Amino acid sequence: MSANNDTIRKTILVTVLLCVVCSVVVSAAAVILKPMQVANKELDRKSNILAAAGISDPSKSVDELFKQITTRYVDLETGRFVEMPATYDEAKAAKDPQQNIRLDRSEDKAGIKTIARVQPVYLIEGSDGSVEKVILPVHGKGLWSTLYGFLALEGDLNTVVGLGFYSHAETPGLGGEVDNPSWKALWPGKEVYGEDKTDPKIQLIKGSVDASTADAEHKVDGLSGATLTANGVTNLVQFWMGENGYAPFLNNLRAGEA
Repeated sequence: MSANNDTIRKTILVTVLLCVVCSVVVSAAAVILKPMQVANKELDRKSNILAAAGISDPSKSVDELFKQITTRYVDLETGRFVEMPATYDEAKAAKDPQQNIRLDRSEDKAGIKTIARVQPVYLIEGSDGSVEKVILPVHGKGLWSTLYGFLALEGDLNTVVGLGFYSHAETPGLGGEVDNPSWKALWPGKEVYGEDKTDPKIQLIKGSVDASTADAEHKVDGLSGATLTANGVTNLVQFWMGENGYAPFLNNLRAGEA
């Protein structure tokens, strides 16, 4: 009986020691790898911003290319630039009642419930300080997931340079076609607004857009077999380009009052 007890005690001791050792190894690995994970996340963010802005040069690194981009922060309630620390995280701010804006259901076309009051925006400026391009973070509900991406505009703050999503879980081959380069190539040159620079007109339609399509400058081919994802893209772009998103900021920027 004593021998059996000794065996049980030894088994338990070995198990406990093994668990402790594994926990220490896993914790140490997490601590050691965290800076690398943060750096990779930042590199991915910069890459997606550059892609939306149509900037590429195989001879230069992402960090080199990103030097031409200035990161600023905008208070959506005032539509004006504000100063924020480099550590500011809009995803965390969106969950903080002290830093977010809770959307009424009637306002929430993108299906996101709350947004951070302060959003980062990315500017490419000319030598005279004029805005040549602005890249804006956007997100909203698709069919199965929230799509996160960037929408880039020309210096007129109306003409699309590019749209790209860096995170989503839409159905491959259907809603997942938002990643298809051929579909993304349809966006450059489209116009977000009509004469009213507050109410966005841009939208995805069923079928294809051609020269005979009414208001073709505001319309993009839909996603075949993925109507709900396409609706989600329309809704999120219209939300972020509307009065509860970046429209007040863009109007201030046009007037030189941001």
